[in-house]
Amino acid sequence: MSTSPSTPDTATRPRRLPSLTGWLAGLALLLAVLGSAGCAALDEQQRRWIFQPSDRTWSGGLAAAQAMDEVWIDFRSALTGEPVKLHGLWAAHPNPDAPVLLYLHGARWDVRGSANRMRRMQELGFSVLGIDYRGFGKSTGTLPDEDLAYEDARAAWSWLASRHPARTRYIFGHSLGGAIAVHLASEVSDAQGLMVEGSFTSIADVVKTYRWGWLPISPLITQRFEAGERIAKVKAPVLVVHGSEDRTISATLGRALYERAPQPKRFVLVDGGSHHNTNGLAQEHYRQALRDLFNGQPPPPASRAQGATPAQHASTGHSP
Repeated sequence: MSTSPSTPDTATRPRRLPSLTGWLAGLALLLAVLGSAGCAALDEQQRRWIFQPSDRTWSGGLAAAQAMDEVWIDFRSALTGEPVKLHGLWAAHPNPDAPVLLYLHGARWDVRGSANRMRRMQELGFSVLGIDYRGFGKSTGTLPDEDLAYEDARAAWSWLASRHPARTRYIFGHSLGGAIAVHLASEVSDAQGLMVEGSFTSIADVVKTYRWGWLPISPLITQRFEAGERIAKVKAPVLVVHGSEDRTISATLGRALYERAPQPKRFVLVDGGSHHNTNGLAQEHYRQALRDLFNGQPPPPASRAQGATPAQHASTGHSP
């Protein structure tokens, strides 16, 4: 399932893997053969379709990741009891006091596939850490699941806190990573802000927006990612950004996620933004939100990221 491909905007993107529509068709088929397949097989297939774990990326991601530092996060999983080694990329801002951003990517590509978005956030004034969940890139493991991804995000957050205790820290999630970011922000008390782009309220809600959404398959979804329920527990300011032309995750789901968030919050609908190029189009809106929404503490001034396009004709809904 391509719930959250992390491919940055580019004129020539590589061929996409099967979309959410394909995942839904497959899930409907599994519904028909559930009696013989069994619940364990259904869960495993869902994990494969939702995450599409890979150690590959695309050429633009490779180029953007150049000169980023590799980092390793070691911990013992409380869920499996096994040692874990997460691989990440660190894009340091020139200002040693710059705030720190944890970037949580979506499905399919490894963390390098999100390097363009990471670079843009660095240009906005952050030092950025992006990680690969277990099963992605150079991280240990073979097949992630919802709870393991949550644990990986929490481990990365703790790693940042231990190494940069005096710096303010933010959480950013794109698409599937947005649901992981919401979960993390609902559990920690030391996040300065939460930013979610191109994300959703739950996997079940995403399924309902597609052609076969009327099928009664919601009870069979094991990887639920109930961000809409968890966002009410977030104590930090929330920014939700979505592209009006997002064909992977409907903008109605981004709006619904925003509506369930507590104050203070802001919603930005980027006119013409797709699942891939919204981040580039919305950079001026990110800059304004950093000034106005997150305690009036703008990051250090920086020039616009290379290749980024100023946001145009974006509609915003701001709750003061």
